[in-house]
Amino acid sequence: MALEKKIFIVDDNEMLSMALEDYLTRRVDHEVLTFTTGEECMENIAEEPDVIILDYNLNSENPEAANGAQIMAAIKAHNSSIYVIMLSSQDAHGNSLESLIKGADNYVLKNEAAFEQIATIIAGIN
Repeated sequence: MALEKKIFIVDDNEMLSMALEDYLTRRVDHEVLTFTTGEECMENIAEEPDVIILDYNLNSENPEAANGAQIMAAIKAHNSSIYVIMLSSQDAHGNSLESLIKGADNYVLKNEAAFEQIATIIAGIN
């Protein structure tokens, strides 16, 4: 059986990334790679993921590290057809609107329904 989609999870919260990876791979046979920094994601972008789940507040230990918006811009500059789901604990409408205007394809709040929302979104991507 072929893998459904190649998915990158980019979040500095490793526990959340591992839990989301487990959730997605148990539902459908996705290939999921996780990264704790946007820079790691961009080093692997040539693998052409179908979907990137990207932390809005990507805040690694390195103060020089890029944030979620900067990485999203780099992803879209590389390949505008990669579907980007911005994942954030920020429920401010300004953040979601800004993300969508700057190229995110979807915006999901980190809450108890987030994993199911993400799985539903991914299932609907052709």
